[in-house]
Order: sequence, then structure tokens, then C-alpha cells
Amino acid sequence: MSSARPHASLIDLTGKSALVTGGSRGIGAATALLLARAGASVGITYRTRRADAERVLEKLREIQGGTNGYDPLALGADLTSRNACDEVVREAKARLGRLDVLVANAGIWKPDDVSVEEMTDDRWSQTVGVNLHAVFYVCRAALGVMEPGGRIVIVSSTAGQRGEAYHSDYAATKGATIAFVKSVAIEVAPEINVNAVAPGWVDTEMCTETFARDGGAGRREIEAGIPLGRVASPDDIAGPILFLCSDLGRHVTGEVLNVNGGAVLCG
Repeated sequence: MSSARPHASLIDLTGKSALVTGGSRGIGAATALLLARAGASVGITYRTRRADAERVLEKLREIQGGTNGYDPLALGADLTSRNACDEVVREAKARLGRLDVLVANAGIWKPDDVSVEEMTDDRWSQTVGVNLHAVFYVCRAALGVMEPGGRIVIVSSTAGQRGEAYHSDYAATKGATIAFVKSVAIEVAPEINVNAVAPGWVDTEMCTETFARDGGAGRREIEAGIPLGRVASPDDIAGPILFLCSDLGRHVTGEVLNVNGGAVLCG
């Protein structure tokens, strides 16, 4: 993708600052780079993938070249900790000068199929901690410092809309984030817009094992169930997120934007 800012006359985030959780790879990295191309000052969080985060930082620097007077930042943190979320938001605001956009993207999905009867307490607790508690903590912290006109976008999933057998932990947390979005959107309107995107299958590291099953048959089977005929790229999800963060989405709040190639038709 070109480093030039796309459609600057329609989407211009110059003067805005954004924080993207889980921004070291996948959807988070693609979103951070697209926000930067639109002119925003961007910070990302990561948990353990420091080297990946550094590569994203280099790309952010290439996009903006210091023209807006800030240096992009990567903050390492375990967002399942309330104190860590509070600190990440404080640090992002201090270094970026303000906070206008939060993209709560960090999440986990375990590829091994596990029934409810076989699911361990540890797996359930870990998934709930990362996919739900962390979303709550970081959103609460961001709302305490966010500028009027701000945007929060939470990355949910089709699993939260239709369920996902043998991944009930993941589906439950993603369904909860949808309910959370609809609740918080009313609480903070009209100052802040709060929305979700619900991707289907995305070509990220998290899904690699599933795609590779049976010599690639896993991916072919998945794609056969997608009317548009392909798995989404991270950029396919980042674009709708950018829309929700821009003035083009100013009258959208409490919504779930489905980005799944037609695989799940709801809403």
C-alpha cells in the first residue's frame, strides 16, 4: 500500500491523536498505519512482541516523517491489569498531547477446539481477561481523558453475533463487547461516538494454524463459505475502522459494522 494519504479531502485526521491496542501486528498494525496516513498522531500498545512493535513504529515514521511534530510511540503493557490500562492512557495522552481516538483491538483466539465440558478455568479466564476485562479497563481510562468529538472503536467478531461452537469462551467475550458498545454509546453521547467492527475470518497470524489444517484445506473450506470468496486482509478491517473514526461516521454510534465478506448477514 502506498504511503500517500488516501482521499485526504474526505478523511483528514490531522491534529487528532489515536491509540490502538494490540498494534504490533495484524488488524491493529494495519489500523495504526492507516490512521497515520490520514494524518493522525498514533500510539500503539503491545504485550510481548516488542520487535514487531518496533517495525510498526518505523513504518509510522516513514509515513509522516516527523511532519506533525511528534514521534510515534509503542507502549508495552498487560492490558488485563486495570493499573496498566490507566498508565497506558495517561502516557499516550502525555506524549501525543491529546486523545481523540481509541481502537480497542487487542484480543486472543485459541485455535484448538474445546467443548464447554472440557474447557479449563484457565482458558476461560484468560480469554475473558484479554477480550473483555481489558476492553473495559482501557475504554474507561480513555473516556476520562478523551476530547469531545472523540471516537472509540472496539474490534468484536462474527463469533459474538452467531456464536462459535467449541470456542464458547471467545464467542462469549465478543458478544459481551457488542453489548458493551451499545450501552456505553448512549452513556457518552453526544460527546463521544462508540462503535464496533465485527470481522469474520482475517488473514492474520492468529488464524494461521486453522488455515493450514489438512494441507490448506482448512482455508479453502472457510473461503467456500464466504460469498465474496476470500478471507479478509487486515487492511480490509482497517478501512471500516478509519471510516468510523472520521467525520464521515459522525452520525454513527452504538453500531456494529460487519466486515465479513457476506459470511454472516445480520444487522
